[in-house]
Amino acid sequence: MPDTTVTSAAPERETRSATEGDAPKLTRSIGVVGGTLLTLSCLTPASSLFVIVPDSFASLGTGTALTIAVAALLCIGVAFTYSELGTLIPSSGGEYAMVGTLMGRLAGWLVFILSLIVVMIVPPIIALGTADYLTPILQLDPQYTAAAVMLLATAMGLLDLRANAWITGIFLVLEVVACAVVTFLGFSHTNRSASVLVHPVMDAGHGHTTAITAGLIVTGLATALFILQGFSTAVYLAEEMDNPRRNVSRTVLWTLGIGAAVVLVPVIAITLGAPDLATLGAGDVAGMVQAWSNSAVGTFVSLCIALAIINAAIVMVIQNSRVLFASARDAAWPTPVNRVLSHVGRRFGSPWAATLAVGVPGAVLCFVNLDTLSEVTGVAVAAMYVFVALGALVSRRGAHKHRLAWRMPLWPAVPALLVVALAWVLSQQSTKSLVITGVIVAVAAGYWAGYLRPRQQTHWVISVPEDEQAPEAEPAAEVATASA
Repeated sequence: MPDTTVTSAAPERETRSATEGDAPKLTRSIGVVGGTLLTLSCLTPASSLFVIVPDSFASLGTGTALTIAVAALLCIGVAFTYSELGTLIPSSGGEYAMVGTLMGRLAGWLVFILSLIVVMIVPPIIALGTADYLTPILQLDPQYTAAAVMLLATAMGLLDLRANAWITGIFLVLEVVACAVVTFLGFSHTNRSASVLVHPVMDAGHGHTTAITAGLIVTGLATALFILQGFSTAVYLAEEMDNPRRNVSRTVLWTLGIGAAVVLVPVIAITLGAPDLATLGAGDVAGMVQAWSNSAVGTFVSLCIALAIINAAIVMVIQNSRVLFASARDAAWPTPVNRVLSHVGRRFGSPWAATLAVGVPGAVLCFVNLDTLSEVTGVAVAAMYVFVALGALVSRRGAHKHRLAWRMPLWPAVPALLVVALAWVLSQQSTKSLVITGVIVAVAAGYWAGYLRPRQQTHWVISVPEDEQAPEAEPAAEVATASA
């Protein structure tokens, strides 16, 4: 394994300072509140609840809540690993910067490709749900509406990050209100015992039910991890946060806790309040809301959901563009491409070219059949978490052992158990999704071997901003844990 010590002295090292010469820098403008608002909006609990969860109802029935709860427990361990690595190596490159610095550039490159799958596919998937929830007031074509949402999100992504934090925060309040309304209506129209949450069943037709097995729960965990995934993107904002070694971990943990609650509680309410299992499996949440209340309330909830989807698209474009920006700054592409994608606009301090490179193709992807890609995204998320957990296992060796950072409790048990659990989850996924993801990773490995590795002195040199590299800790504080 190559030397992974962070230094800016030798050209052959695998990391370098991002403050050398004319290296572009992002502007620090947000704290825990702004970071949590942006990250919660990227987790987008309402759009996950109303766009992705209905598919889980179809395959898991009343076991959907249990599956999300198990995924949330796994995500606590994931949050610990992100909090430690995100404060140890605060970079807008997120997972790839953390893993690449600790495990070598090839591992970092493969993680970047996995994150790129999520970056390019998730926003269009979410945006395609917009038209369905605008139906009470407008009849729109889903694909053209989704493309318009992606272009709007791209335009918003070009603005100042602080302004976007408060704009998306207002939208976030509306989506939380929608989730609260659904929760109240579901619990006030309960049609079945809470025992179905721990002894899950689904509709088998003709008035019969079938039990949900543990195998189905495990298979559904990849999608459940995808539903909760956004909390980890707080690390992408590390270079734009004040005091990242304190605020990154707080943002990650607060976002996971709030986001999981905002998703899980309404799922339980919907599960118990659905008039029958067939209706639950159909996943028409807006229809159930109208049946529980009246058309006005149903219209209000639908519009809040539409705003939540738009909000999610905006924040995903913002945060995903930072990953692409960081990859260009680290010279992942041919030099002319790197120069363009790493440019930061003077007026708003945003990486405008990287923002366009994420948002415009996303608008085009809205016209592609993305049904099978949601599974691929779930596989990519789980595989990415495996790499991050492996990075956490080696994060306390060499120079990194003595650097100030948030340190997780129960290390190394937490990351080791995560690796085993996530490997099991991956083994239960469909062959098709595993093959598609594997082919993408294999092509990426070929690009690494044929283009990046021969140019390793100048390309894919993973950078950590010099002024934000964690300083050496006093011996007594080597594994001090920051309070949340």
